[in-house]
Amino acid sequence: MQSLVFLCARRLLSHRPSARRALPVLPSELYPVLFRAAFLDNRVLALQDLVVSWPFPVLSLPCLLGRCGHEQHRGHRAVPACRVCIQALIAAVMAHVGPQQPPSARPCQLRLLDLTGLQDDAPGPDRAPEGMSLWSGTAALAKACLEASRRQAEHRQRHSKRRRGPSGCSSLPRAITVEIRADLFVNGTSFGILRDALRATGCPLRLRCRDLHAEELSAGAIVALLECLDPGGVRRVDLRFNNLGLAGLCLVVPELSRFPELLSLKLPYSNVDARRQAAGADAGFRRLATHLGKLRALRELNLGSSRLSGKMRQLLRNLESPLESLELAFCYLLPGDLTFLSQSIHAPALKKLDLSGHPFTESLLQPLCSLLESSPSLIHLDLMECQLTDPRLEALLPSLCRCSRLRCLGLFGNPLSTPGLKTLLRQTAVLRDLCLVVYPYPVDCYNREPPQAPVASSGILQDTLDEERFTAVSAELCRMLVSSGRDNAMWTASLCRHGTLDYFAL
Repeated sequence: MQSLVFLCARRLLSHRPSARRALPVLPSELYPVLFRAAFLDNRVLALQDLVVSWPFPVLSLPCLLGRCGHEQHRGHRAVPACRVCIQALIAAVMAHVGPQQPPSARPCQLRLLDLTGLQDDAPGPDRAPEGMSLWSGTAALAKACLEASRRQAEHRQRHSKRRRGPSGCSSLPRAITVEIRADLFVNGTSFGILRDALRATGCPLRLRCRDLHAEELSAGAIVALLECLDPGGVRRVDLRFNNLGLAGLCLVVPELSRFPELLSLKLPYSNVDARRQAAGADAGFRRLATHLGKLRALRELNLGSSRLSGKMRQLLRNLESPLESLELAFCYLLPGDLTFLSQSIHAPALKKLDLSGHPFTESLLQPLCSLLESSPSLIHLDLMECQLTDPRLEALLPSLCRCSRLRCLGLFGNPLSTPGLKTLLRQTAVLRDLCLVVYPYPVDCYNREPPQAPVASSGILQDTLDEERFTAVSAELCRMLVSSGRDNAMWTASLCRHGTLDYFAL
């Protein structure tokens, strides 16, 4: 429900001339609610008026929009990145730091603009027409910094040519500087402009990074970018699809020790293969492990989709503080790797664990049970595409049910039957916090039939989902949840509803 103050703010902003005249005499305490109303209604001119007379040193979107009374903004959800609103904010801040600031009856006090936590509205069928991707927002900020730097340089050049007073000297007014904190997304297309923006000297806009996401960059480009970042405030580095290999990681990871607050390091799809017997591979793993051990604040590590068979002990043993999130999907782990994890300092501290893509046959199943029994703090567990059959899942359930804090469980892609899912639902009734289970389509809901012409003559059978049978199974699972008093839990076979918990929301 919207507050009366919010409704009044929305009504005032509906008529810009009246709002603009009222701003100088309104109490400063009303500016946050006016900002929320302007942002939610996409009133870009009103947003600019508010920014150029902002009465506080900090303007933080996560704080201002986190409790606006609208469902999509509640809790830990990301702030929706409205393209026109973000562009309006950037333009207003550029005007504020410009050589000729716009006239305002109330001088702007802004020194910090916090744009972190914006939802990445990436291109796709569900993208809102007015949305802005994280990549586009990063490019817009980089361009703004370069433009502000250019204007400042031109103003200094013009000012230096002027002669005032008997001494012939002229004093340049002290420039206003605004720090912009943001999450940055960069790839090969935007690398150059972001690097130049971070390197710009004397720029009145100082771009600071909280979370860095980089894709499809070389190791040298990533190192160059990391060298440009201010060491303070960087909490996550996410490097995916960069094909770095072991040699590339040995170049990049040492640079991360510059960031004392680095909590999360994601290195999926890095193309590391422990099976390769290339010269220097053992030395490379030792070097990588040494530099991982220097990341004193590290709490989350993602090494997904690299072949790390037999390397867990070597890679993680130098970490002095326990990890709370560990993602090792499709890493071809061996029983000894899971045994090490179950006996390590990390197991009792783990809140999130992803072991998807490992075939949990008898040789891996017992070490997995030991790991789960050693991880009582586990909140999020992914075991997708792990060849878990009904008997294997039943053998796993006693250990799984000891994870009393478990909230999310991912089992999609496993060959489970309807009776197996019912057993899972009944046995996990003791997990009172379990609110999301992503289960697979039951194997008994598939029909085996020959493919359609023209390849039917090949005799090859294919599986097709019996939608009616699956709908009946889904309805029965829902009835079981209601009858057991867990009607608030969601059991779904839709990966779109997966809702993977981010480490910072655990």
